[in-house]
Amino acid sequence: MKTLTITQPDDWHVHVRNGAILKTVIAHTAKQFARAIIMPNLKPPVTTVAQALVYRDEILQAVPHGLNFSPLMTLYLTAATTPEEIQRVAESEYVHAFKLYPAGATTNSDAGVANVKAIYPLLEALEKYDVPLLLHGEVTDAECDIFDREKVFIETYLVDVVKNFPNLRIVFEHATTQEAIEFVQASSDKIAATITPQHLLFNRNAMLAGGIRPHYYCLPIIKREQHRLALVAAATSGNAKFFLGTDSAPHVSHLKENSCGCAGCYSAHAAIELYAEAFDAANTLNKLENFASFNGADFYRLPRNTTTITLKQQPWQVPASYGDGEIAITPLKANESLYWQLIAP
Repeated sequence: MKTLTITQPDDWHVHVRNGAILKTVIAHTAKQFARAIIMPNLKPPVTTVAQALVYRDEILQAVPHGLNFSPLMTLYLTAATTPEEIQRVAESEYVHAFKLYPAGATTNSDAGVANVKAIYPLLEALEKYDVPLLLHGEVTDAECDIFDREKVFIETYLVDVVKNFPNLRIVFEHATTQEAIEFVQASSDKIAATITPQHLLFNRNAMLAGGIRPHYYCLPIIKREQHRLALVAAATSGNAKFFLGTDSAPHVSHLKENSCGCAGCYSAHAAIELYAEAFDAANTLNKLENFASFNGADFYRLPRNTTTITLKQQPWQVPASYGDGEIAITPLKANESLYWQLIAP
């Protein structure tokens, strides 16, 4: 049996919700990651430092005793955000970035930005105070094919944003296309990207072939095989611009399994194991530590972790669900086998 010990990783993009769902899922993230960038798209969204600190306390209270985990908070960028709030983020020990959702792009994004160019004064303030901007990089034009929305966002908005704000640190969240990878690679070291396990492991056949499989439905949607291969090449390249961000997004099963199912894959139950499978399949396990443990911390200018985790190559079966009753959540690869397992700590 093979084992792999790496510096404890961080998750640079995760949804943990609040209330009962938070209490159901937070242990999965906290048992393997030392830190995680927490998404702010609650109802109502987290738009101020004061709200973020209240949310942070709720998360910490839900973390099981004995797990050492630090939530890294973010604020939801809206047209009503003020430069003063951006300055407060820059001065905060606990809030680390702003998240830009195009209005209507994904779960709880109704309060998002309808016109990116209209918020250029806010982007100027983010650049001034050196606060990272985290992008959900998709257009929401109903006439745009859902498989092209990331590519069109880059062409329509991101090229100009990077040109106009060359010192703004940007994370292109959950990159899913060859075009996104090429854009990040060609840009300055101010531009980085996170990559999810589902986009590394699966193409759109996993969601559509042989019947609709709603637990593989997420936004941005899983793409063609050529894009998956581009993501794998980037993640396993050793390029410091790319790092781990699960975009783990829990929804109760009955809201996924209906005529208008929610977007989001729940991967926190086995996140590092899923990444290990992707890197193992590419024969690049020696590159996993940089991707999972170093690149994100360096980009966010935070110290690298000093603790370690150990994975063992041994098969185990993913449960059918986590939680119970109204809070039952179906995980990615439910009832299927994984071949790497976290054994320590």
